[in-house]
Amino acid sequence: MKRRSFLSKTAAATFGFQIVPSHVIRAKDGKPTPNSKIRVAAIGCGGQGGADLGGMTDEAIVGLCDVDKKRAEGSFKKFTNAKRFTDYKEMFAKMGDSIDAVLVATPDHTHSVAALEAIKHGKHVYCEKPLAHTVAEVRAMRKAAKEKKVITQVGNQGHSSNHIRLFCEMVWEGMIGEITEVHAGCDAFKQVYCQIDKASEFQRKHEVPENLDWNRWLGPLQDRPYHPNYLPFNWRGYSAFGSGCIGDWVCHVLDPTFWALGLAMPTAITAETKGYDPKIHSEFYPAGVKITFEFAATEKNGPMKIIWHDGKHGIPRPEVFEGTDRKVVGTGAVVHGTEGAIMHGSHGAGGCRLIPEKRMKDFKRPEEKITRVPGGQHQKDWLVQVSNPE
Repeated sequence: MKRRSFLSKTAAATFGFQIVPSHVIRAKDGKPTPNSKIRVAAIGCGGQGGADLGGMTDEAIVGLCDVDKKRAEGSFKKFTNAKRFTDYKEMFAKMGDSIDAVLVATPDHTHSVAALEAIKHGKHVYCEKPLAHTVAEVRAMRKAAKEKKVITQVGNQGHSSNHIRLFCEMVWEGMIGEITEVHAGCDAFKQVYCQIDKASEFQRKHEVPENLDWNRWLGPLQDRPYHPNYLPFNWRGYSAFGSGCIGDWVCHVLDPTFWALGLAMPTAITAETKGYDPKIHSEFYPAGVKITFEFAATEKNGPMKIIWHDGKHGIPRPEVFEGTDRKVVGTGAVVHGTEGAIMHGSHGAGGCRLIPEKRMKDFKRPEEKITRVPGGQHQKDWLVQVSNPE
């Protein structure tokens, strides 16, 4: 029996009155009242995990689990009342009854095992993107969440923004006609996502720092020597741990198009790259890729293509920019339609504008058809759902 259900039933039986559930006594603005705080534990509380916790400070942060004490130091100092762990299984064993919801913000290769453990204990889960490291892991997580009836959310912040809602409404209003092609990509952190030039450095042996539990950092993977280049950020460029540039950024950049058009799986995928041999470089990701995804017609749109560019492959400059000094977006997308185009940035179509720019002079905001998230706060978007499960 969950703690809140137990309290409600025992209090009603003993004292003859009803304790109002937490989702009922929340303030109208979604902020918790003193007795309704959600008890949150974090698995991975440094870096992005620390940023996510910053969006949950209205709740009770009760547990912090991290295998890197130095990386997690900021969260340890900020949430001094939270119990600390390096093993999330130990955390659930010792205080599982005191946890309502769990943040998972570990490296990609441990998203699934950590989230599945939380779901097994009946905890609601906010998991950083990408949801998992493999498609099989994603399927297992979806199945478990459905069976346990927990509320889950992926850490794709832009999905709660006003920008992505405006983009969808502009498309639905027919401002650029039927979408035919989208050129999207990311030109950020090129030195992180391609680590091929670091291959020779792994011949040296390195001592594991005292602050790091390397075995638990590896999680489900086969044992391998520690190397300082993996941490704290560059693991993203190694196929064993991270998902490369596309794994980190495609959800931020292409979520608007997928939402607006109701896209599902592509019918064909073609990838292009140079100087990359999978037999030799399987531990790494290419210095740049161009990937074409073809989609069948939907109820909202005809057949179309999405072309992803990253690293050395930049988004091509639209023809309408010829003769101007206008620059194409580096991380974002140019969405081409039969009657114009929209260019936008990352994280929920930030700064979306009609192009050519002269079309913005007569721009009228379309009718709002999607409910806005107060403050566009993604973590609170999840927490509101956790406290209002109906």
